[in-house]
Amino acid sequence: MTAAEPGSAGITLDDYVPLLGAEIEELRTLARPLAGKEVVMVNSTRVGGGVAELLNRIVPLLEELGLRPGWEVIAGGHDFFEVTKAFHNALQGSAAALPPHAFDIFRACTENNRGRLRLDSEFVVIHDPQPAGLIDSRGDHGHWIWRCHIDLSNPSAEVWNFLEPWVARYNASIFSAPDFARQLPIPQYLFYPAFDPLSDKNRPLEPAFVRLVLERYGIDPARPILTQISRFDRLKDPVGVVKAYRIVKRYFDCQLVLAGGSADDDPEGAEVLGETREQAGEDPDIHILELPASSPLEVNALQTASTVVIQKSLREGFGLTVAEALWKRKPVVASAVGGIPTQVMHKQTGLLAHSVEGTAYQIRYLLSHPEIAARLGDQGHSHVREEFLITGNVKRYVTLMLLLLRS
Repeated sequence: MTAAEPGSAGITLDDYVPLLGAEIEELRTLARPLAGKEVVMVNSTRVGGGVAELLNRIVPLLEELGLRPGWEVIAGGHDFFEVTKAFHNALQGSAAALPPHAFDIFRACTENNRGRLRLDSEFVVIHDPQPAGLIDSRGDHGHWIWRCHIDLSNPSAEVWNFLEPWVARYNASIFSAPDFARQLPIPQYLFYPAFDPLSDKNRPLEPAFVRLVLERYGIDPARPILTQISRFDRLKDPVGVVKAYRIVKRYFDCQLVLAGGSADDDPEGAEVLGETREQAGEDPDIHILELPASSPLEVNALQTASTVVIQKSLREGFGLTVAEALWKRKPVVASAVGGIPTQVMHKQTGLLAHSVEGTAYQIRYLLSHPEIAARLGDQGHSHVREEFLITGNVKRYVTLMLLLLRS
């Protein structure tokens, strides 16, 4: 299938010029003082999840701008990722029982990684809580940045109090929304996450290829398609999406697509996938697709073919699949949590909901008013073009590095 559509590898800054014009040359000019500077990005996985996807594009673009970027990934066993998954849920305000000896496991894994990772670059950007303790490796030089992608507006005091002494030692911190910031003795910056409009997941596809993907998965292009693209994670609430679909199904002969994969640092994925399949039962119009990270064209095709895109998260750092759907001019119904309202402004760029019933109601409204659905999709496209493209994210990193150098 992928042979029908060439891959997105080898995209250069020049390829963005038809879309962004003079902004690309301005970015090159801005980055010139950083030529030759080393920067290393550190996170917990190369495969699965939005952070890995983001770094897969940011690192090559920084290199093209003349920097010397690297990407390191912390290593840990199942016990470590059980702990960090519990941390993730607790920091986003969910009730989460910490595994026994959680803090000791976290400290031990942090120490093990300090000895194996190269962290002596001029700039070190640590992504999310999993590698936060690596700040212990900072020497007398270098600028360390903690980039938090999750919602810290209502964190577990126990977990945050454990992490905060490390975070407070960074030179700067970055959050995805103003409400996520914490009281810290270091500067805090607002960076929206970003997507690549030229990637395989987001570029325009030939209609024949989209039809081929629908045919492969047994999806009928003649009937409305409701789609949620996300990892099988309880906080993405795929079970709640199935329940909302069942309400809509009473009024419209529609189909549901739940498509996503798992991440190396998420040990709960298989369990949540099983719960979702159990909730779906034998309904032939519910398509639960476990797609590997190597399937961006299929994800693109599924969103492109969708009548309505859903993101029914219970908690959300940002939910960049929303912006990717809006880029494709799709009407979106999403939960009013985390960074989603930054993307979906209610009745302007999409519709927000607060429950299973509310999600079903908004979907029914869009199916009943296709002209409003089309208008929201167009307005959503314009909004994400201004705020959430990958080149704007790279510009923010370049600007922050310049600021740290001068300070």
